[in-house]
Amino acid sequence: MNELKEKTYKRSHEPVFWGLFGAGGMLCAFITPVMILITGLLIPLGYINRSHFDYNNLHAFASTWYGALIILVLIALPLWHTFHRIFHGLHDLGIKRGRDWQRVLCYGFAFTVSVFIATLLFAMF
Repeated sequence: MNELKEKTYKRSHEPVFWGLFGAGGMLCAFITPVMILITGLLIPLGYINRSHFDYNNLHAFASTWYGALIILVLIALPLWHTFHRIFHGLHDLGIKRGRDWQRVLCYGFAFTVSVFIATLLFAMF
């Protein structure tokens, strides 16, 4: 009778980072061209009134909980996407030794900036 050996699986945090990477990539793919169109073409050409994007209106939007959440998502997810790509790009460049410091550096920076932006945004209430 064969005894079944218990398999031990090492838990990984990688699915979380891949999820943030995918969400940030989707946001970059869909939102960035729209933002470039609005701020780079439509406003300078006069198709959209500049007064809609003045400081007071944008500050009023960012001072609401949903505005702060939207701005946080628009900043944090592309940031996580970028640093996840950098982390795996280092491996592609042949920098393989000591992956822990690379992980801490990339994901730690993305986490720190995300928390900093969240603190700034939610302090405006």
